[in-house]
Amino acid sequence: MDEHDEEQWPFSRPPRAYARSARVSRTEARERGIARHVQSHKDRGARPPGRGQGLSRDEIVRAAITLADAEGLEAISMRRLARELRAGAMSLYWHVGSKEELLEAMRDALESEVEIPEPSGDWRADLWTFAHRQRAGLLKHQWLMDIIGSGPPSGPNDVRNFERMLALFDQVSPDLLLNIKLFMTLVIYVMGAVVRETQEIRGEQAEKLAEADMTPEELQAEHERVGDWFRQSGRFPQILRLMEAGFDPDDPKTRDERFDFGLDTVLDGIAARLRDTTGHTHS
Repeated sequence: MDEHDEEQWPFSRPPRAYARSARVSRTEARERGIARHVQSHKDRGARPPGRGQGLSRDEIVRAAITLADAEGLEAISMRRLARELRAGAMSLYWHVGSKEELLEAMRDALESEVEIPEPSGDWRADLWTFAHRQRAGLLKHQWLMDIIGSGPPSGPNDVRNFERMLALFDQVSPDLLLNIKLFMTLVIYVMGAVVRETQEIRGEQAEKLAEADMTPEELQAEHERVGDWFRQSGRFPQILRLMEAGFDPDDPKTRDERFDFGLDTVLDGIAARLRDTTGHTHS
């Protein structure tokens, strides 16, 4: 953090539209009422009660990140965080004005952990490193997928990383608008790959539960039954060809390889676009 981080943040943000259950929405309505009550006390110059005097904004944000990593965004509420921190829910609002503010603070806190590579002159190697680091961060904090992707930066760390990413792409071409489009293309690929991977992981977990009580012989019989059905139907030759090749597109052992293949394809596309635009490939 530097001295400019203490200045009032210049962006205003509408509430984010992430999935909420009816129960979560009711909880948030109650918490907005508590936030208004606390704000009225703060406006009168009152001090936070009890445990709230020993809390810090960073402590609250880190506890929220830990909870979201373990249980997802739906688990995040001021009441739940208060239990985790052994404080009153009202105490938290002396440090964080709303759940939306907390979510933005969580996102920005994690931005401080992101390492944007310094431009090396080899744009392809730099974008390869950038993509892998983004993927690793999103897989570690999967709930981030629900609160990133559009709008202005969420805070000082976010805006600094965006500046660094623009500098990274500045070596790709002198065309700023082209670079923005290429940047968005790369980020969309990484985010899409992470969505796919998280779905695969959840599918594996569900499959393990469903097969937990089956013997190896029963599992083998089930696989053979499925294969026989496709062979006898005669309507799905391409699927049958895939099955007989023994290739599982969701195999967790090939996840890194599949990501790298897709990333190479995207970078090949960027190189081809640069050739079409400039007549030569930047390196």
